[in-house]
Amino acid sequence: MSDDTSTTAGGTTSAGGAVAVRHASHVLPRDQRDVAVGITDLRVTFATDGGDVPAVQGVTLDVRAGEVLAIVGESGSGKSVTAKTILGLLPETATASGAVVLSGSDVLSVGAGKVRELRGTEVAMVFQEPSTALNPVYTVGWQIAEGIRAHGKVSRKDAKARAVDILRRVGIPDPETRVDHYPHQFSGGQKQRVVIAMALVLNPSVIVADEPTTALDVTVQAEILDLLRDLRDEFGTAIVLITHNMGVVADLADRVAVMYLGRVVEQASATDLFAAPQDDYTKRLLASVPKLEARGAQVQAAEADREVVVRATGLEIEYPGRFGRSGFRAVKGVDFSIAKGEVLGLVGESGSGKTTIGRAIAGLTKVTGGSLEVLGVEMNGVHERDFKPRRADIGFVFQDPASSFNPLLTIAECVAEPLVVHGRAPHARAARKRVDELLEAVQLPRAFGDRYPHELSGGQRQRASLARSLALEPTLLIADEPTSALDVSVQARVLELFRELQSDLGFAALFISHDLAVVNMLADRIGVLYHGDMVEMGPNDQVLGAPEHLYTQRLLASLPVPDPAEQAARRQHLAELDRVAAEGAA
Repeated sequence: MSDDTSTTAGGTTSAGGAVAVRHASHVLPRDQRDVAVGITDLRVTFATDGGDVPAVQGVTLDVRAGEVLAIVGESGSGKSVTAKTILGLLPETATASGAVVLSGSDVLSVGAGKVRELRGTEVAMVFQEPSTALNPVYTVGWQIAEGIRAHGKVSRKDAKARAVDILRRVGIPDPETRVDHYPHQFSGGQKQRVVIAMALVLNPSVIVADEPTTALDVTVQAEILDLLRDLRDEFGTAIVLITHNMGVVADLADRVAVMYLGRVVEQASATDLFAAPQDDYTKRLLASVPKLEARGAQVQAAEADREVVVRATGLEIEYPGRFGRSGFRAVKGVDFSIAKGEVLGLVGESGSGKTTIGRAIAGLTKVTGGSLEVLGVEMNGVHERDFKPRRADIGFVFQDPASSFNPLLTIAECVAEPLVVHGRAPHARAARKRVDELLEAVQLPRAFGDRYPHELSGGQRQRASLARSLALEPTLLIADEPTSALDVSVQARVLELFRELQSDLGFAALFISHDLAVVNMLADRIGVLYHGDMVEMGPNDQVLGAPEHLYTQRLLASLPVPDPAEQAARRQHLAELDRVAAEGAA
């Protein structure tokens, strides 16, 4: 704790009175544990063409050994900048002041050589996207050993032995063999375990985990959180967790620091923060978290009275094998339908087949068996000339609008693209009036049409993506993980916008996600996919309230909720379900 704090009956407040701080509780009282990293009055400013931009403004934090401190807030709040300062990873355009003390050394004042020495041995980082953190041309064993040998004279044989040992400790099966495998040979969850192994191999006192579970399925996410929890308890590792997922915070954190516009607006133990948030921003942040609540009976017309937009019967999709290998059946004889004006939610882990089904409906993936009828066109054996007239009736919202937009075009030109491609307008300028209407419909100012994609925030780009998907007034909209990369508050606004537009325009929608709480907000019915099979289908309250299949039960138990007490009970329930599943497999 900084020296400029005063104790009050309710806890401590900074001299400025802006930060509410309440005491945390963990295995040891805070004053009996060593400070692993201490941050005092940290200020970081970035030099830009438009002038200096303050990113962090007077942040004071500390993290003790064996403690998990979660730093939460929206994009631009300064949480990642604060975390990167601990490792000395700020760019040259950044100017930092204050103190960041790690193992007796101030990272901001020691030389670059000392900072490199501290990295790996005293502090290590677990990055958000393991696929970009791992080098695809080297084995994972070589990459782990490289970190070991960079900090001392160690033989290749000994370095490899330590790499095998650390892979075993993070739960990689058959580490003696897998140590010689390349990153592409591991699943997403396993790659994240490898990245954690790289961070742990030199036994650092502090691990900085920047959104370590954002790209993972909920069941894999639960495994990674269990691993981080074990590291804290077994090795006394201090963990700085950067995340916007309040369920993850409730599951793992001992203490929480809430950041907004570069400042810490509230600090408290996880239990206190979720039970009684003090700051208005914290209250808004928690209110934005989607919850698994019963929505009540949905008043729907009988399917027989509604036009069916999509109908799948025994749908099979197989990707052909290569080099003499047999093909891979991604979808294995599923049945479902989507009626006009209905939202069908499709959930499941990566590899379950949900995106493959969405692409098949859009005519982007070939149907190899059964029947799939889309807007009156049979997709099994369809010719492009037969389906092309119907493409204008299908909108698609992609997971990452940053990669789906042409960076050389303005937002207005991107939104106008469908109108130009389908002959509704001769060029983007002629479609500007329609584009302005679409931007206003998704609550973006018309002036944003003149900006380029990189000039918009993630939530703004996703709204523009939604505007583009609605340009041709589609009968059917396919949304593939459209909010997975967004902050929780931005996600809430985009989902509310999606719901309003669907209600007003009446389009049918297939909403694909691995987040059951998000699907529950929008869908009328939910289908659960597992390894290409539709294991459960029904109204929300039935699937989420009384799931019949063990896999659906595990999905629900794996979803972290923003309540530490409830989350602990859910974790225990998941362990019991895993035991039942293991016994069934045996």
